[in-house]
Amino acid sequence: MKNNFQLKIKSLFLLLLLIPFLGISQNKNVISTNRIFPKVDKVLEFEKALANHAQKYHTGDVKWRVFEIASGPDAGGYHVVEGPKTWESEDVRGDINEAHNNDWNKSVTPFLTDRGSSGYSVYIDSLSTVAVGDYSDKVQINHIYPKPGCGAKVLTMLKNLKKVWAADGISVAVYEVNASGAPQFALARRFKQGLKEKTEGFRKPFKETYEKVHGKGSFDLYIDNIREYTSDSWSELIFYRADLSSK
Repeated sequence: MKNNFQLKIKSLFLLLLLIPFLGISQNKNVISTNRIFPKVDKVLEFEKALANHAQKYHTGDVKWRVFEIASGPDAGGYHVVEGPKTWESEDVRGDINEAHNNDWNKSVTPFLTDRGSSGYSVYIDSLSTVAVGDYSDKVQINHIYPKPGCGAKVLTMLKNLKKVWAADGISVAVYEVNASGAPQFALARRFKQGLKEKTEGFRKPFKETYEKVHGKGSFDLYIDNIREYTSDSWSELIFYRADLSSK
């Protein structure tokens, strides 16, 4: 009896030691994105083929959320998000299977132009005011590019912004682009109540809330920091297409 009790205690102790490592390995905070652009005269055929492909081959860690890009330089394209997943799952993903590849190459790509891009991004919980999986149908993505050597400064700016977003009830998921071009942060503002959130007067002026949180004159310093620590920024609207996404 005593030996069995000691064995159970040892097993419980080992399990507790493993919990941090299990938590790390199961942290699904990675997304992969693809931007694709159909031929202007083949949009209907493209959408049908894309929907069939997503719903047949993309489930679980490789589940797809498909958005149409409604504004900005990529307007007219489609933003395909896979995940969230882990880097470990990406190690074994490969090309999913041969049938998946054949379907994509034979059914979808004939309707695409040569334009497109792919990348990885990592969700940063400590800078976000909404959970990685707490989605909305309408999203504004602000792309911010730190100057060389200024990444830490931009992180500090984002930490300050999080407090303002939280005070204003604004839902923003912050991602850091990973191994996919120039260093970049993508701020995905999720409009839980729709685009009416952009209406003037829906919330207090951003400057007013910023200075309420950080003190008088802090907003002007924030603007100065943008000029000093970032090289470029731009934004766009994307709209979720449930009919084209995984089920």
